[in-house]
Amino acid sequence: QVQLVESGGGLVQAGDSLRLACTVSGRTFMIGWFRQAPGRDRDFVGAFRWNDNTFYYADSVKGRFTISIDNAKNTMYLQMDSLKPEDTAVYYCTARSSVASEYNYWGQGTQVTVSS
Repeated sequence: QVQLVESGGGLVQAGDSLRLACTVSGRTFMIGWFRQAPGRDRDFVGAFRWNDNTFYYADSVKGRFTISIDNAKNTMYLQMDSLKPEDTAVYYCTARSSVASEYNYWGQGTQVTVSS
């Protein structure tokens, strides 16, 4: 069983930085972040694949957002720099439990609001 607990959301101004954390328990194939703005679908932000240590990012956040892993703390971080108002969304930590699964585990979500 996989459990994901997010923290670190908040209200910031455009251009500021914010770091989200996701504590992961259980065995996973990939872990990552999605976000959902009001009235929109849940969109992919970025992910990390364990077997080859590969990071993936959506084009909209490349160069601004960085995923990092602290194995000692079983925690994944999403460092968000140069934030824009369009980054405002609920951010979800997610995991794929195996190569054969989709993203089948989700955290509770944390709100990120970027004011202009």
